[in-house]
Amino acid sequence: MWLEHIAEIEPYKPGKPISEVERELGIKGAVKLASNENPISPSPKAVQAILEAVRDINRYPDGSGFYLKKKLSQHLGIGEDFIILGNGSNEIINMIGVAFLSDGDEAIFADPSFDIYRIVTRMSNARGVVVPTRSWKHDLPAMAGKVTDRTRVIFICNPNNPTGTIVTRDEVEEFMEAIPPGILVVFDEAYWEYAPRHLMPDVIKYIMEGRDVIALRTFSKIYGLAGLRIGYGMARPQIIEYLERVRPPFNVSSLAQAAAMAALDDEEHVRRTIEANEEGKRYLYEELGKLGLGYVPTYANFILVDVGRDSREVADMLLKEGVIVRPMKGKISNYIRVTIGLRHENEAFISAIRKVISL
Repeated sequence: MWLEHIAEIEPYKPGKPISEVERELGIKGAVKLASNENPISPSPKAVQAILEAVRDINRYPDGSGFYLKKKLSQHLGIGEDFIILGNGSNEIINMIGVAFLSDGDEAIFADPSFDIYRIVTRMSNARGVVVPTRSWKHDLPAMAGKVTDRTRVIFICNPNNPTGTIVTRDEVEEFMEAIPPGILVVFDEAYWEYAPRHLMPDVIKYIMEGRDVIALRTFSKIYGLAGLRIGYGMARPQIIEYLERVRPPFNVSSLAQAAAMAALDDEEHVRRTIEANEEGKRYLYEELGKLGLGYVPTYANFILVDVGRDSREVADMLLKEGVIVRPMKGKISNYIRVTIGLRHENEAFISAIRKVISL
C-alpha cells in the first residue's frame, strides 16, 4: 500500500506538550526547553492584529499573501516576486523537495543538522549525501567536494540546528565559487536574527546576482509566532515561480499573515528577545562551566550540552524534574539540546541538571 522509500523514513518526533507532561508526572510548573521557541510572549502588536483578524476567519486567507509580501519587500529591500510564503519555513523545504528532487538525484547536507533535510530528500526518492560537521560547523570544502552530476540541492543550516554554529561570510563566499550553476543552494536561516550581522553571509546578494540560491527565514523564532506556523523564502523570481507551482493553495492562514505584518513593525520586541537570549546564554555558559559540562558556543537560541552519557536517559531524568529538553541521537547521543529560556527557566534547568548528574 505504500512506497518503499517512504516506509524507510523515520518520522520526526516532536516533544510532548507541557500540559501532558504535567498530567503524566503529576507535577506543576514544568519548563519546556526542547523546541527552540521564543520564551518571551509574542509582540503585543501581533496579538492585537490576530484579534482583529479573527473577525474574518469565515473567509479564506489571501492566497497570494499580497500585503505580507509587500511588507517583507520593504523590510528586506527586494521585490515582491522574490518572495514565497510557507506554513513555516519547513513547508518551503518540502516544496523544494517536490520541485527539485526526484529518483536518483542527490541532495547534500551536514550531520548533525536539521533532520528535515534527510526526510524531504528521502520523500523524493533521492539520495542524501551526508557530510560530517568539522569542529561542529558545516565542512563547506568537503560538501563542495561531494558535488556530482546528480547533485540537485545543497542544504546549509546557518546558524546550524542543533550545534548553534555558523559558517561565515568569507567561508560561504569561497564555497559559492566552487558550486557550479544548476545546483540549488538552500540557506536555512531560521535563527538568522540571533547571529552577528557582520559574520553572516549576505545571501540576498547572491540572490540579486541571479545565483541558484534560496534563503529561508521564519517568524517562529525571534518573532515568537511558532504556534501560527509562518515562514518565507527568498530567491530569484524564476525559482520562486517554480516553487509556486507546488505550493498548496491558501497555505498561510489569515491570522498568521496579520500577526507577521505586525511583528515586523515591533523592533522593540525583537530587541528584548535578543537581549534576553544573550543574558540567558551568559548565565548558562557560566553555570555549565561550574558543573564541568561541556557545550558548543552558540549563535542561536539554544545550546548543545555534553552530558557524558546517553542523552535519552538524561532527558527522561530531567523530565521527572519538570524540565523538558531535546535528547540527541547518532554520533552525538551523549548531548542534549537546551533552549535558552527566561531567567527562572534557565535556573530550573541548572538546578535539575545539577541533581541529575550527581545521581
